[in-house]
Amino acid sequence: MKLSLVIPCYNEAANLPLLLERCASLNAADIEVILVDNGSTDTSPDVIEALLPGYPHCRSVRVPINQGYGFGILSGLQAATGDLLAWTHADMQTDPNDVLKGLEIFAAHGSNIYVKGRRIKRPLADAFFTIGMSVFETFLLRTRLWDINAQPNMFSRSFFETWVNPPHDFSLDLYVYFTARNQGLPVYRFPVEFGERAHGVSHWNVNWEAKKKFILRTIDFSFDLKKRLSK
Repeated sequence: MKLSLVIPCYNEAANLPLLLERCASLNAADIEVILVDNGSTDTSPDVIEALLPGYPHCRSVRVPINQGYGFGILSGLQAATGDLLAWTHADMQTDPNDVLKGLEIFAAHGSNIYVKGRRIKRPLADAFFTIGMSVFETFLLRTRLWDINAQPNMFSRSFFETWVNPPHDFSLDLYVYFTARNQGLPVYRFPVEFGERAHGVSHWNVNWEAKKKFILRTIDFSFDLKKRLSK
């Protein structure tokens, strides 16, 4: 089964050479890599255009104006050709080659499952943040959810085709994880090392003010999702 791996990139010009080099080994595993230039305002488009010819299994999708992390991922998924779909981050905190571990789980259990990483070796403060959000979402949505924003996310095309009005921001991780649980898909997790960014800074984890905005947006979406379920 062919896998399409979507990687949204927003102002990741400095990371792109390292990212593409790390993706080079995926060519042998029949994996297409889709870099989504998610409305970047730096030199990312030029870097992608210059480097992509050297990586024939990689291609790009351009979102002219950034409309959110989730919108970029959805744009890449809609352009994907694989029977299996996945996404991960471009900042190199998680390795794109982690999807190879996920493919082993699909080989063992079939395609009608949901596979997701589970972050290890994280800063203590971030780990406590994850625990708090996981407990909140589990009680609010009455569904066991843990380490919601871990990467990669991996699933079948048929599961993707069931999504209804998925969010365009960071809530997409929650929506997809919850939807898999709600549909009764078996969920398989595997450990992934979570390191430092190779270049640049996080767009949400840069300080407590940014985390606060992320938390409030996620909470708003969580209550909206709960309302949908009650109808």
